[in-house]
Amino acid sequence: MSNPVLVLDHVRRAYPEGDHELVVFDDLSTTINSGEMVALVGPSGSGKSSLLHIAGLLETPTSGQAIINGFAASGLSDKEMTEIRRYDIGFVYQFHNLLAEFTALENVALPQLVTGKAKAEANERAADLLERFGLADRLTHRPAELSGGEQQRVAIARALANKPKLLLADEPTGNLDPKTSEAVFEALLDVTRSEKVAALIATHNLQLAGKMDRLLLIQNGTLREGADIAKEHVSF
Repeated sequence: MSNPVLVLDHVRRAYPEGDHELVVFDDLSTTINSGEMVALVGPSGSGKSSLLHIAGLLETPTSGQAIINGFAASGLSDKEMTEIRRYDIGFVYQFHNLLAEFTALENVALPQLVTGKAKAEANERAADLLERFGLADRLTHRPAELSGGEQQRVAIARALANKPKLLLADEPTGNLDPKTSEAVFEALLDVTRSEKVAALIATHNLQLAGKMDRLLLIQNGTLREGADIAKEHVSF
């Protein structure tokens, strides 16, 4: 039985431009279920980041709405949206944005401490995640002492620290070499599968996109789905 975590319901995003408006996308709808990893591909400027921001309750659509774990964004207060972002959504970006003065363990433990989790419990969860990402010997290293791939794995572990129901990633391997990109993706896939996280991953890497459960193409303001998309659009 499907378990919808993210529902994008007839979402439209447009910006005022003089007497007219610039429509980024219009009437986009899709559903992502628990444990499902979905690739979001499309040309630069097609609206991938805007769609992720709407899904993560960071941006308000012009019309339509995001529904997270059954809660419609249009019916939520700012405080309630903040709570959902804190507990139910994990974000990963192309650039890791780790806190330079903290160790890998501390970077992953910190989001848990913010929610009130005890330090010992937070550290245990952080260590477990980092070990699953192959970083058992890097727990006490600061970001400057880690490679780019290691830093990104720490960032992914941090996004998963509070056991979110939804993971949103914007080009999480876009700044990595192909070998490191593959390793980071495999680690991400393993954890999202085992923890039943619904994941929406924006990427230009069609080889990695083809390994996900579904592939969505955003282009010319519309959303298409299908395994054949990667074959048709090899220039992303």
